[in-house]
Amino acid sequence: MTSHFLLMVIFALLVSTVFAALLRDEPRQQVKTGARMFAAFVLAGLTLGWLMFPFPL
Repeated sequence: MTSHFLLMVIFALLVSTVFAALLRDEPRQQVKTGARMFAAFVLAGLTLGWLMFPFPL
């Protein structure tokens, strides 16, 4: 069974790859930008999930 975390990581990887390719021209800059975006997406998702944990629907 697929976990939500794994799906979030895959989505963050795909989105950060596309955004980095669109925003930067040089491959080295693309890799750096993509890695930073990936880390930011995953950390933001974990942080928001942790903040919403005490408030179940």
